[in-house]
Amino acid sequence: MTRSNRMFELIQILRAAPAPVRAEDLAAQLEVSKRTIYRDIAALQAMRTPVEGEAGIGYMLRQGYDLPPLNFDEEEIEALHVGLAMLMRTGDGALQQAAARVGRKICDVHASAEWLQVAPYGAPLDNPQEGCVSKAILRQAVRSSQKLHLAYVNGAGERSERVLRPLALIYHIDCTLLAAWCELRGGFRHFRTERMMSAELLDCSFAAEADLLRKLWQEQERNTYVYKA
Repeated sequence: MTRSNRMFELIQILRAAPAPVRAEDLAAQLEVSKRTIYRDIAALQAMRTPVEGEAGIGYMLRQGYDLPPLNFDEEEIEALHVGLAMLMRTGDGALQQAAARVGRKICDVHASAEWLQVAPYGAPLDNPQEGCVSKAILRQAVRSSQKLHLAYVNGAGERSERVLRPLALIYHIDCTLLAAWCELRGGFRHFRTERMMSAELLDCSFAAEADLLRKLWQEQERNTYVYKA
């Protein structure tokens, strides 16, 4: 999470809190250190955000402070509710948490649409405690054009280790695929996330060629996303 996003989340937490929130509780929710919270609070106060309190007591947002409302019509709100709910089908734990945060923000300024229901069944959840590779790491690799070392088991049960240049993450109803240039095979390949044994970000960027590789991949696949690994 970037600092600007973290500070936005900090405002949202304080705005919703009925009482002062301790720095350690804020740190736990945002998964950062207390020192980081102290710095962010100081930065918000320097920007004239009405955050009151101090270390050891807790912080709160002065009553009446709010961010500008989101302006959506009824159908746009319903589309957002359905779209956010459908993220539950991706098995992407980090996106699910983000969707829940967005949903709460929308409900703060618009009426709820709980009558719109989406079945949660879909791709398996990427629970790292069960040995699954986090889709957040894969998205980070794509976003930053960073090479990835992947341990993978194909449909025949054969294990391989590869260095990939990740290009896209494709969410299907029952699975998620990582599209990448595979240095082992010397070509584009798709990898099912539930067959990944481990994934490690490498300190090696391919940003200079990422756009060209992605364009070549799109031309080859022509939006069919045929699985092949």
